[in-house]
Amino acid sequence: MKNSNLFNKSKRESYSADEPVSTVEKIAAEDLGDSDLEIINLDDNDTDDSYDEESPQKGIFRFLNLHTLLLAVIVFVVVICFFRLKNWGVMIDLNEIFQDGPGTYEDTLDEIVPLLDANAQPIIQDKLSNIVVFGNAPFADDRDSTDNLANMLADLTGANVYNCAIGDSKLACKLEYIADENNVTDVFSFFYLTCLAAGYEYGPHFAEAKGVLEPLGEYPEDADEVIETLTTLDFNTVDAIVIMYDATDYYELSRMYNAENSQDITTFTGNLELGIAVLQSVYPHIRIVVASPTYAYAVDEDGKYISSDQYAYNGHDVLSSYVIREGVSSISSGVSFLDNFYGTFNEDNASDYLEDNVHLNKKGRELVAKRCEYFLNYYIKGYGESE
Repeated sequence: MKNSNLFNKSKRESYSADEPVSTVEKIAAEDLGDSDLEIINLDDNDTDDSYDEESPQKGIFRFLNLHTLLLAVIVFVVVICFFRLKNWGVMIDLNEIFQDGPGTYEDTLDEIVPLLDANAQPIIQDKLSNIVVFGNAPFADDRDSTDNLANMLADLTGANVYNCAIGDSKLACKLEYIADENNVTDVFSFFYLTCLAAGYEYGPHFAEAKGVLEPLGEYPEDADEVIETLTTLDFNTVDAIVIMYDATDYYELSRMYNAENSQDITTFTGNLELGIAVLQSVYPHIRIVVASPTYAYAVDEDGKYISSDQYAYNGHDVLSSYVIREGVSSISSGVSFLDNFYGTFNEDNASDYLEDNVHLNKKGRELVAKRCEYFLNYYIKGYGESE
C-alpha cells in the first residue's frame, strides 16, 4: 500500500494553523493509517448526474396512479352496463315462433276424481246411459241444433243427454233468499235448479219468477223445458252430471267466494258448492264433472276486446282467478274439475274458437265436447284400451 502511505504523508504535511481542516479529514488522515478507504469530502456539493431523486416516470406510465385506475374501472363498468341495456335479450320474430301454430299449455288444473266404493276403491262403470248437463250459454246456445254442445256430447258418448242449461243465467245469486220481483231471476241459478232435481218444494218460486218476468219479455225461453225435465226425470237412472257456466259471473261482477261461508249462494263458488252438496246428499251414485269457463275476452270502455287475465271489472278479480277458485271448490267437494280456461284453448288462439268475446263457435264446442267425453268415460270399463 505504498501509494496510500505517500498520500497520507502528503496530507499531514499540508495541514497548517491557517487552514481549517474538517474533523473527518483529520480522523481519516491520522487514525486510518494505511486503510484503503477513500476520503470523502463532505463539503463537496457535486452530485452524481446519473441519479435524479425527482425524476418522473417515462411515457404513459407517468399517468398511472390509484385515481386514474379507479376512474378507468368506473368507465369500463358504465360502458358494459350501457351495452347490456342496449342489447338486452334477443330480438325474436313472432311469426317464426308460431309458424307451426300457437302451441299448447302443458300445465292445467285438470283433476279427474272417481266415485269410491265402501273400500275407498274407484268405481268402474260398465257404460254411460244418462247424462244431465247444467249451465248457461255453452250448453244452451243453438239448443235444437246438431252443433249444440249437449248434442255433440250425446253423439260422442252414445248416452242420453238431458239439457238443463238456461242461457240467461249465472251461478251467483243476488240475495240469500227470494225476496221479491227484484231478484226472482235467482231461481235460475245452479243451486235452485239442483233443489228442483232433488225434489225440494221450490216450485212456487219458479212460478213467481215466470209471473214477473214473462210480461216483461224477460222470462228465459228455455226455462219451462228445464223445469219440466228436472221435475220429471228419474235421477236414480243418471250416471253423470256436467256443470259448465261461462264467464258471465266475471262480467256481472259476482263475488267470487266467501271466506267465512264456502256455501254462500250469493258467490260464484258458494252457489256451486251448495248445489253439488244437494246433489251428493240425494244422489251419491252420480259422478259429477265441473267444467270451467273457457277463455273469454274482457271488453273495455271503448268496446275493444282485451285480456281477461289482466282486466278486472270495477276492481274485482280477473277471469283466471274465478277459474282457479272454482277448481279449488270442485276438488274440496270431491268432484272432477275440467280446466277449459288453460286446457281447451287459451288467450293465444281464443279468436279461432269464439263467435265474439265469450260465446263458443262450432269449433270451440267440438273441443269442449271432446274434453268432456274424455272426463266422463275415464272410469268406464275398457275405455282407451282400443286406442
